[in-house]
Amino acid sequence: MPWAEAFIKSQPSHTTAPGAARELSYTEALNEALTLAMALDPHVFLLGQGVDDPSSMFGVTKGLAEQFGSPRVFDTPLSEEGLTGICTGAAMHGLRPVYCHNRPDFLLLAFNQIVNHASKIHYMDNGLSRVPMVIWSAIGRGWGSGAQHSQAIQGLLMSVPGLKIVMPSTPYDAKGLMLAAIADNNPVLIFEHRWLMKQQGAVPEGIYKVPIGKGVYRERGTDLSIIGTSHALALAQQALASLKEQGISADAVDLRTLKPLDHEIILESVKKTGRALIVDTGWAMGGACAEIGCVIAENCPQILKAPIKRIGLPDLPTPAGHTLEQLYYPSEETMVAAILELVDK
Repeated sequence: MPWAEAFIKSQPSHTTAPGAARELSYTEALNEALTLAMALDPHVFLLGQGVDDPSSMFGVTKGLAEQFGSPRVFDTPLSEEGLTGICTGAAMHGLRPVYCHNRPDFLLLAFNQIVNHASKIHYMDNGLSRVPMVIWSAIGRGWGSGAQHSQAIQGLLMSVPGLKIVMPSTPYDAKGLMLAAIADNNPVLIFEHRWLMKQQGAVPEGIYKVPIGKGVYRERGTDLSIIGTSHALALAQQALASLKEQGISADAVDLRTLKPLDHEIILESVKKTGRALIVDTGWAMGGACAEIGCVIAENCPQILKAPIKRIGLPDLPTPAGHTLEQLYYPSEETMVAAILELVDK
């Protein structure tokens, strides 16, 4: 949609210094990962509404239909549950489907297959079957996307055993985690953020994998730990940068994966700083923020110098109007206020 493209183009475009290494955009990194995986393994195939049309999923699937042909890259009808079931069966028989959705709202139509079948089959048949399936979708706000086309539902899926949930925030991670997800023998859900699509960053050539379930420090500091994924962490880092003149520094912990959750890096950082700000692109209530906060509260409550704070979406459907969206979504100012409150300045 034109409005979404305008917002994406307005976002910061670099995650590394220009010229430091070969740079690709976030979408180019994903496209390269898919190209390499399909060239390496003829069992990998790609499907979804619009994977072979000119918009090509924000450019993620651009050129793949021409390169690998319609038997391996094909458009699908509006039948999310049926096609997720087909992907599950195909995966059980040795294929590696990558099912692409422009928005995760459509995954809600496939919850029966995802939650009742794909995630459980390996357990139910004593490990005799595997479901090496990737479900990819792009979350994130736009202008006027409304309550049914802008949801970030990773929190709903975190409580389902048997699923892995990945949320890359850089082009390097987007490629490496896509390759790791396709190689995984379990169902992996990847949630990208539309506002990260324009990013440029260093991306090595060839195949490499970013380990699923392993977080990384984006920054090191002493006053607090900012913990999160995807665009929410990027927004918090922008807020942190604006506070450096005040002498405030923080660990910025990019979890990269919500399930499995890297408890080790969360606790290591919070034990050092004693303060935690948890950020997520989804609803704050009952989702990633709540789970990460509980990990801290269960394991090191005695070291906390201040109550844990979380920033996610309010417990409300997304408004469609631009003015209300400005109040609904957390901003850099929201992050700044939370950081200052935590460090008591």
